[in-house]
Amino acid sequence: MVLVVSEEVRDAVDARRPVVALESTIISHGLPRPRNLQVALELEAAVRAEGAVPATIAVLDGRPCVGLEKGQLERVANEDGFRKLGHRDLPLAVASGASGATTVSATALLAASAGVRVFATGGLGGVHREWTLTQDESADLGLLARTRITVVCAGVKSILDVPATLQRLETLGIAVAGYGTDRFPGFYLSDSGHPVDWTLETPQQAAEVMRAQDALGAPESALIVANPVPEAEQLDPELHTRVLADALHACEKAGVTGQGVTPFLLDYLVRHTDGASLSANLAAVRGNVRLAARIATAWTEA
Repeated sequence: MVLVVSEEVRDAVDARRPVVALESTIISHGLPRPRNLQVALELEAAVRAEGAVPATIAVLDGRPCVGLEKGQLERVANEDGFRKLGHRDLPLAVASGASGATTVSATALLAASAGVRVFATGGLGGVHREWTLTQDESADLGLLARTRITVVCAGVKSILDVPATLQRLETLGIAVAGYGTDRFPGFYLSDSGHPVDWTLETPQQAAEVMRAQDALGAPESALIVANPVPEAEQLDPELHTRVLADALHACEKAGVTGQGVTPFLLDYLVRHTDGASLSANLAAVRGNVRLAARIATAWTEA
């Protein structure tokens, strides 16, 4: 696959300056217009404020692009019919000349292919509830099990089966550490109710783990740095529990299955928390982007 890497990103990677990959699904599918473009520009500005180069990733007219100019960001934010692309979709999108926003799995793959080691996102995909019946598991996990990249996230989406996802991450050999916490974050919540075995306190410690991965010659798997949303900005836990239960019931009643489940549940949470879940989501993403830039900087200082 021929990547189109922006000159700024390519120069930074070649000179070993810090770069942070950013996914584009939040722009095209996660936020309403025109707020989506505002947030995209804000996240890139936050990376730059920490001294790193942002590399927002998308596929435009069949070309996987690592690092977007403003006009390209505007396309992602405003163009109708933009596809949502996982890593399995990339060959099809390239061959057909399609345009689409990249999910976690596609972003991680393209970032790693371009030599970008650090990636910031909101929450990972994972094992879905009632997995024993549906066998529904995000493609994120399998891809991260074979891709050397550090992913800064706020845990996994709380609509998923969190303990099953943690078990699956362990089975796949994907390293997980809480940032400043021994609890696994719950995306909208600072604490999912489940522990993590390892805690990192500084960006430098995260960078040391990355170096140890390389020095050990370990399998090409990811490092998950689970960074909780600040308690003051999290979704009220009682509201979260109540609305999520209602959302799951509504989803079952509507007969929504497969890929339709996650967008249905997330939309339900936004509407029935009066936008509070979206505010918590954005607070998490902003914190993850800043931390990712600091880790990328520590990584390049060796």
